[in-house]
Formats: sequence, C-alpha cells, structure tokens
Amino acid sequence: MEKKSTNINWYPGHMAKARREIEERVKLVDLIIELRDARAPLSTSNPIIGKLEKTKPHLIILTKKDMADDVKTAKWIEYFKERNTTAIALDLTKFNAYGSIVSLSQDLLKEKMEKERQKGLKPRPVRALVVGIPNVGKSTFINRLAKRKATITGDRPGVTKSQQIIKISKDFELFDTPGILWPKFEDHDVACHIALVGSIKNTILPMDELFIYAVNYLVRAYPGIIEERYGLSINLEDDSWIEKFFLDMSRIKGIRYVRGEIDYDRIIDLFFNDLIKGYFGKITWQDSEDANQD
Repeated sequence: MEKKSTNINWYPGHMAKARREIEERVKLVDLIIELRDARAPLSTSNPIIGKLEKTKPHLIILTKKDMADDVKTAKWIEYFKERNTTAIALDLTKFNAYGSIVSLSQDLLKEKMEKERQKGLKPRPVRALVVGIPNVGKSTFINRLAKRKATITGDRPGVTKSQQIIKISKDFELFDTPGILWPKFEDHDVACHIALVGSIKNTILPMDELFIYAVNYLVRAYPGIIEERYGLSINLEDDSWIEKFFLDMSRIKGIRYVRGEIDYDRIIDLFFNDLIKGYFGKITWQDSEDANQD
C-alpha cells in the first residue's frame, strides 16, 4: 500500500539549540547510546542522530519493553543483529541492567581501548552520549543506571532541557542530552507512530486521522483485539466501517448523542484512553518484516 505523506512541522527553539550542542558533544565521547521506543523501533530513531557521527560505536536500547509485543520485540532485536548493530530491550520499571550496559559498551570499544593501551595511555572512564527523541524514557534510564535521581523526569515530551554529565562509576560516564525531533515529518506512518507512543502530543495530528490509522492497524495486526475489548467486529472492506464503529460504540457504551449527532470526540477519547492504559494489551506499531521490505 502506498504510504501517505504528511507535512507536520515540529521544531521548538530548544530542540534546534540541542542539536547544535549534541553535534559538539559527540566529538568528546567514545560511543553513542540511542534509546528508541520498542513499540516503534525505526520511527523513534531520529535521522539527525544517525548523521551525528558515523565513526562512533552505536548501542541501541529499546525502552518500554513492558508495553511492547514480546514476539515482535524479539524480531526487532534479530533485525538489528543482522545489520551488525547491537540492540537490547529493557523494561525501565524493573531495571537491573547496569552490568549489561557497561559490558556491552566495553565490548563495542574493545578495539579502541586496546589501541590506547598499546600506546601507553592510562585507562579512563568510558564516555557515552545518551540520545533519543522525547519521551522514550531517557531520563528514567539514566536515573536507574546512576541509582539516583541524576536527571529530571516527566511523562510529557521534552522535559530534559539541558545537557548534563553524569558519573555512573569510576569506569563509566554518561553525557545526557535533551530529546530532539527532526524539523518535519514527511512520512505519515512515522508521524502516527511517534504520536501513538507519546513522543509528540497527539494533538499535532488530527485526532480522527490518528484514530483511523490506529484502528486499521490493530484490526490487521491483532485480529479480534478490538472485538474482545468492545464486543463489536470491524470489517475494513466495508467502506462504512467507521460510521458503524461509532454507532456501535454509542450503543455499547451508552454514550448520548450531542445535538442529535454522535459524540465522535468522546468515543475517540475513550478509545485512546483505553490504548494508553494498556487495555488492549502489549502493542507494537511497527513490524520488522515491513522494515525488511522497505
């Protein structure tokens, strides 16, 4: 199916400044640790980050593993492995991966550290730049790794405003950065994915448009999941499925009409509220099989 294009501009001033600062900071570190949302592992990768420094080792951490489809997450890990990229998935609510993060970082830097040793240079802490788009759990990840409140956290995009240096141990240091987004979303699917995982306010996209995208995906990727939740079935081949969905939801949920019209906004809000609270179960919005095809 041909992808729909979109034209959404999203570039607050602090993000432009952050990009310039990150470009300078990357020269001072040994590796880049990029956090992505496990529910959309490609869409939550900022293309700006990929252009920062191609000579630095790259460790991808898929956050919010607890909210993503376990089977699809495993496939995504394999997807990155096939492309010679180290990736792991983490549940930040039950984080105990300090040893794994340090070990993986040291493995990626083994050759560089050996060259420095042969030159007679004294061992020094590994320096990692932590990057990611807003709301992928970057501050939470750093605080868990540091075992203290080293950064400010929040449940809305763009809480971290300034860059910070955090000493994790005598052997490991992190450079924190604000979450940055790219200037324009030209791919409609990408815009929908990052809205659905909460990295941009869902009001950036028309809510009815995001709703239709989400329902279409759930019906195709997770057959029966909506019927199980609401007791109604959806036939995407029927051109009137959207209107039927709202009619059925009004009846099932007892939602009153407003001035003789279906209360579309309330039904859409109810749907997204259920989605956010996890009532549909673990959902991943992007398949590695589709990425292979692209």
